[in-house]
Amino acid sequence: MALLEANCVPTEDTYALLLRAYCNAGQLHRAEGVISEMQENGIPPSATVYNAYLDGLLKARCTEKAVEVYQRMKKERCRTNTETYTLMINVYGKAKQPMSSLKVFSEMKAIGCKPNICTYTALVNAFAREGLCEKAEEVFEEMQQAGHEPDVYAYNALMEAYSRAGFPQGASEIFSLMEHMGCEPDRASYNILVDAYGRAGLHQEAEAAFQELKLVGMRPTMKSHMLLLSAHAKAGNVSRCEEVMAQLHKSGLRPDTFALNAMLNAYGRAGRLDDMERLVAAMERLDGGGGAAPDIGTYNVLVNVYGRAGYLDRMEAAFGAAAARGLAADVVTWTSRISAYARKKEYGRCLEIFEEMVDAGCYPDAGTAKVLLAACSDERQVEQVTAIVRSMHKHAKMLFKL
Repeated sequence: MALLEANCVPTEDTYALLLRAYCNAGQLHRAEGVISEMQENGIPPSATVYNAYLDGLLKARCTEKAVEVYQRMKKERCRTNTETYTLMINVYGKAKQPMSSLKVFSEMKAIGCKPNICTYTALVNAFAREGLCEKAEEVFEEMQQAGHEPDVYAYNALMEAYSRAGFPQGASEIFSLMEHMGCEPDRASYNILVDAYGRAGLHQEAEAAFQELKLVGMRPTMKSHMLLLSAHAKAGNVSRCEEVMAQLHKSGLRPDTFALNAMLNAYGRAGRLDDMERLVAAMERLDGGGGAAPDIGTYNVLVNVYGRAGYLDRMEAAFGAAAARGLAADVVTWTSRISAYARKKEYGRCLEIFEEMVDAGCYPDAGTAKVLLAACSDERQVEQVTAIVRSMHKHAKMLFKL
């Protein structure tokens, strides 16, 4: 505003900086207003401006809006560049649409736009999130063939692919390769290794990776502790989880929601429901007072634990409590809820919840299909579920159509 009062004429860079400031502040509606103002003043937004907006939408995980902006860029014949394509690969990757990321990558190469190391890493990450390690490996190799020396971010992305796929040994081999090639692992590398072992139920190896992180002089972060907690929780090692939580406090770190959710999961898996409920009550009391607020993951633990134990009334109460706090149920919440009734072969109730899920705008994944099939008692029901899931899959593909 001072610039305008001084009768200075804002340039494209000025607008891009203002737009990025709004995005960083989470004021995306005002960022959109900057683009409208540019157009009203006869300044066509360039890729620099649109990229700043896409970056803000990526960070806010506004996938559909980002796709809409990308389509608008093409419609306006705005000259997209490497950063634009890299951002869109990340947008689809975070939305768990790796094949859409690949389509953007192919489109980029088709028009002669050269990918950089960030582009390749973004594509490796897109496949990594879905545990598609072979595809991630192919992109990693293509990156090297294009003359790019992998950095720690690229190696970490490939490690993540093996971790998500359930191959901790693969993640460990990439870690060793990174060291052999003279690329120094960072804290994230060790965290991925802890997570890889934890996901596979190898809590001792996860513990060793955590200790190694400290031995090389790095300070474990909240995420490091949370991943170690998750590893021991999965193994049912509640006493070690409590020790890790005590260590966390001793380090001067305040447990965040993710760490407390891991602790909740440990109590739930061990059948210590009283401890689990006490911890949730403490989280709810401290919400808004500087404590770790419960999120949908908190209630997902409750829904899953109660559902597995057959306490359907408590499960429904937890589901209602999440809604009462304004937390939108995600695919894990709905699937866990369906799963509870599927165990009792209450097929009709499972379909009712599935319809609620769709009406709420939440789309099923492979896990949802699996629990729906588990609820079936005859061939007719299996055919019905198969038809429903196929139609939903087609609809989801239309939503993310490029």
